Amino acid sequence: MVQILDFEEPIFNLERKIDKITGMSKGGQVNITDEIRHLKRKVFRMQKDVFSRLTPWQKTLLARHPYRPYTLDYIKHMITDFTELHGDRYFADGHSVVGGPAKFEEKPVMIIGHQKGRDTKEKVFRNFGMSQPEGYRKALRLMKAADKFNLPIITLLDTPGAYPGIEAEERGQAEAIARNLKDMSDLSVPIIAVITGEGGSGGALALGIGNRVLMLEHSIYSVISPEGCAAILWNNPEKVQDAAHALNLTSDDLLKLKVIDEIVKEPPGGAHRNHKHMASILRRVLRRHLKELEQKTPEELIKDRHEKFQNIGSFIEP
Repeated sequence: MVQILDFEEPIFNLERKIDKITGMSKGGQVNITDEIRHLKRKVFRMQKDVFSRLTPWQKTLLARHPYRPYTLDYIKHMITDFTELHGDRYFADGHSVVGGPAKFEEKPVMIIGHQKGRDTKEKVFRNFGMSQPEGYRKALRLMKAADKFNLPIITLLDTPGAYPGIEAEERGQAEAIARNLKDMSDLSVPIIAVITGEGGSGGALALGIGNRVLMLEHSIYSVISPEGCAAILWNNPEKVQDAAHALNLTSDDLLKLKVIDEIVKEPPGGAHRNHKHMASILRRVLRRHLKELEQKTPEELIKDRHEKFQNIGSFIEP
């Protein structure tokens, strides 16, 4: 069953109407090609209007949409010769992070990203996209291999956050994230990080230290979820929309704050409506940024990355 968000309902109702009259037209009952064309234009205008006025909370719901493309979907549509590698060589695999060497536009790269599940069984297997320490250690192992073999790194961020369970803390969750931040900063190859859905706190940042940080139009990136923020600040779950607004978590907010470098436009109606089209758009953007970063020396890449993150949140005293 297709999940429809409240603000999407008028669009879906009109699309159902188009499907119905299209079926009538194909049955030879009546030729209403012009009417169908008119309604499709109306759907496009409606999508443009609705999605240009989304609130931060509505964007949060869209970023979490269960049919939004995940890392393996992007790999399917824009990557070739992907070989998934497993294990952190310390404890386990960490199924909420997937990655391995592949080819992007016929060029060898290392691609790593969070992976959520579609159905209940896969969600449990992937731990709902919340990585444990072994996931971050696996990711770092792959990044160091990329550094050794001079492979550009592409990371895809989509997680509610790092897994907060006792067993994760026992195995060094904070240390694993901190080590990723430190070691990613000093890798000598180009790194492009893309927030594709939820960019939840340190769980996302552990894969997000890039020379370029891109963000899909309807994704979010924040230090805490709106629900967590509402609970801490107001002890009131009904304040979740206020929290979403206060967090400045949308792509427009973060581009103004210079936390990200570019907003990647989504297909009409959002990335969940057309995975292949979304991957095609992202491919073009990645191609451009990789071409620019490949012109830099290893020393320039490291310096660029250091300066980028050191300048986030900087201020000048009067």
